[in-house]
Amino acid sequence: MSASLGETVADPEGPGLSDDLRVLLSILDLEENGPDIFLGQHPEKVWSRTFGGQLVSQAIIAAGRTVGPERPVHAVNAHFVRGGDPKQPIEYHVDRHRDGRAFANRTVTAYQDGQELFVMLAAFQDYGKGLEHSAPQPQVPDPEGLPRVEESFVGLEDKLEMFVNAPHPIDMRYTNDPAWILKGTGETLNHNRVWMRTDGALPDDPLIHVAALAYSSDTTVLDSIITTHGLSWGLDRIIAATVNHSIWFHRPFRFDDWALYATESPVASGSRGLARGHFYSRGGDLLATTVQEGVIRHFPARR
Repeated sequence: MSASLGETVADPEGPGLSDDLRVLLSILDLEENGPDIFLGQHPEKVWSRTFGGQLVSQAIIAAGRTVGPERPVHAVNAHFVRGGDPKQPIEYHVDRHRDGRAFANRTVTAYQDGQELFVMLAAFQDYGKGLEHSAPQPQVPDPEGLPRVEESFVGLEDKLEMFVNAPHPIDMRYTNDPAWILKGTGETLNHNRVWMRTDGALPDDPLIHVAALAYSSDTTVLDSIITTHGLSWGLDRIIAATVNHSIWFHRPFRFDDWALYATESPVASGSRGLARGHFYSRGGDLLATTVQEGVIRHFPARR
């Protein structure tokens, strides 16, 4: 059964979930802290600042709690203002702009210590009949024969400590070598293809599947910016921070089923890089499209 407004989104003690996925579901279960105000927590395993995918996914839950299930979210556009402190909760304020027959619009603003961290526009629309087509899915190996991303960290744990110690609620499997492996071969790559799904079954509530995909969409998306230049996280001196992130949801989906995240970077300039991606179902349907811009600064080693 789908969770209704105000209900717990999932039972964290439910079967078939990895520990990190249980934590993700628990932090998506936002606490109501006033009219259209929701409080979000951090996981125990944290980055040096709040993970952008966490902000987007929690904001989607906050906005969705104020809209009925008959109008699913179809687009979000987020801007990151400040880095969040992972030791403090985040307060999400939802502003209702429109509740039409088929459409609804919300703004979600995340605050910490009275300062804005993040602002997101969210649009909701019921599904109607219309024209149908999808860009073709890239041809890649099936996920079952590919190693989990954690296996690619072996031997590089000291260099990739940030990734090794981060939460892993998503089962991720690269179809190409990830940046840190490419670095060792000297290859460059202008795209990345990664199979993803939650590391366990999700509840039926479609909003949870949307939030989980949104959380995942902030991983690997900037890879193609640096692999185009033969660089790697952890092995090169790179500073990266997301500036803005947009997602368009095209079709209903379950994110505990495999989805291929195909990303590429059309441009990097002025210390910023742009990346775009498509999520495809196993059957080849285009599920969601992402665009992210990040500040990317590379400091070459002195010779």
